[in-house]
Amino acid sequence: MTDQAVRCYRHPDRETGIRCSRCERPICPECMINASVGFHCPECVREGRRAAQSAEPRTVAGGTVAGDPRLVTKILVALNLLVFLLAQVEGKRFVIELGLFTPCYSPGTVECGVAGGPGEWYRLLSSMFLHQEIAHIAFNMLSLWWIGGPLEALLGRARYIALYLVAGLGGSALVVLLAPDTLTLGASGAIYGLFGATAVFIKRLRMDMRPVLILLALNLLFTFTWGNISWEAHIGGLVTGTIVAVAMAYAPRSHRALVQWGTCAVMLLAVAVTVWAGVANISG
Repeated sequence: MTDQAVRCYRHPDRETGIRCSRCERPICPECMINASVGFHCPECVREGRRAAQSAEPRTVAGGTVAGDPRLVTKILVALNLLVFLLAQVEGKRFVIELGLFTPCYSPGTVECGVAGGPGEWYRLLSSMFLHQEIAHIAFNMLSLWWIGGPLEALLGRARYIALYLVAGLGGSALVVLLAPDTLTLGASGAIYGLFGATAVFIKRLRMDMRPVLILLALNLLFTFTWGNISWEAHIGGLVTGTIVAVAMAYAPRSHRALVQWGTCAVMLLAVAVTVWAGVANISG
């Protein structure tokens, strides 16, 4: 009786004398993948990669642990400072070109607001990096450094950037809806989103919430009692950032990425609808 020929488990028409050094399945030259000892089959290589990925350190929200946990915060601070310096050099026209307002700020001139057309929607984002007064940018950048850095370490870079931008856009959207005639600028909407996210993660980590709640309450007090402060941007950023943070903190592990990024997408859609409603109200 002759021995039955050994054939590749993925290509039954090919005889082989090589086996995977891990699972012992027969593999042909096309399926052989070099390993430190012998050869591995494609399935074992894929399983090894999945195991390696799952073994990588992750943040509380499932992000990748970075070598510099404050890199994005440093970049955001640098961008805000750069735009601030440009505003000092270029003057009022630069502020009007990047600031947030809905109808034309100066009737009869080229400066037009978000209601001027899709090309002006950039103001929702550009205004988040625009500051005109030293006290304004100093307070915002100190807040961003103190609050943003720890959050970046908890979230990971990608999720932190998403939280910051979505919260800032949420603040801009509420300004368009409720205060369309006001020239608004500053990173406060995004920073208030970070305040809300900090409260969410302190709750998630079962830490003492009293300090952050006191800090948030004081900032809200200033929001509604000091002059020349856009409470619409603050509240819009706070609500948007808190919703995104809840998704990032409590998403089930099995569908974590889907829930987190899906929530960001939903909030961006809500921003777009809010802005559309504000523009429609002005245009109507």
